[in-house]
Amino acid sequence: MEPTLEQIFGTYMSWKIDDTTWVINFMNGTENMYLLEGEEKALLLDTGYGAGNLRPYVERLTEKPVIVANTHYHPDHSGGNGEFEEVYVSRGERIDAPSVETPGAVPFDLTLLPYPDYKKIYIGEGDTIELGGRTVDVLDVRPAHCNSSLFYLDRGHRMLFSGDELEAGQVMMFDNSRNPEAPYDVEERLKNFKENFLRLKDMSDCFDYILPNHNGYPIAKSYLDDYAGLVDSIFDGTAAIEDKLNHPFVEMDPGAERLCRVRYRNASIFIEKKQVMKVYGVKPTGTRIREKRSESIYI
Repeated sequence: MEPTLEQIFGTYMSWKIDDTTWVINFMNGTENMYLLEGEEKALLLDTGYGAGNLRPYVERLTEKPVIVANTHYHPDHSGGNGEFEEVYVSRGERIDAPSVETPGAVPFDLTLLPYPDYKKIYIGEGDTIELGGRTVDVLDVRPAHCNSSLFYLDRGHRMLFSGDELEAGQVMMFDNSRNPEAPYDVEERLKNFKENFLRLKDMSDCFDYILPNHNGYPIAKSYLDDYAGLVDSIFDGTAAIEDKLNHPFVEMDPGAERLCRVRYRNASIFIEKKQVMKVYGVKPTGTRIREKRSESIYI
């Protein structure tokens, strides 16, 4: 018998990274949410697809009041926001909202969740989330994978939560906002992508672990160099471009034929081939203003 949508999208398993940090895993092991406990409160990072059963599962893991925040506003990360009264989100949520709120974008009727009109609380650079003896810093992310990403840095536990902007499998670098008015300039996106990693590298003495939402966790900090190098290898025309995606779920998407995989060392992205070819082997526009650990930065 084939599994139901609830079984596919709403069956969870969990385990502890340390005594106060949970991984909540679903989608047949491919996707993660995180639950961070402090002395007074807990923080849930992301809410899955909206199957309607995440909140009771989380409340079995912790007895503390739960604060909810999104790493970014995509259907597999914020579809379940309506199970909670309020959720912290990036201001870029306004741009990516159609990816979640367009009818059919999520395999469930989100209006049936307990709080379909939940309160969105906008957070960004310089904000902190206080859990009681545990503080999580909020970092802005330049638009790359999407328009609404935030990084969350837990200095005390030396963990960096990267959402979908950095992972060990592949990062989606094509426009996936479902917003026809959303800005997408491939050169700008790639330069933003690199700049995000250079910033994290500058801060890398603050964390030991990078915890993405897909495809392996924790991952090594060396991925920062590999992904920054991938951008350089695209601009200098040395990155490997593969038409075969080797990803069964993505290959089922109607738009998959437009995509290619681009590789450099351990880094990999999915991107529209016609877009990446606009900049492949082409020096970025702008002026090189400094050298940083042998990495070029442009304005």
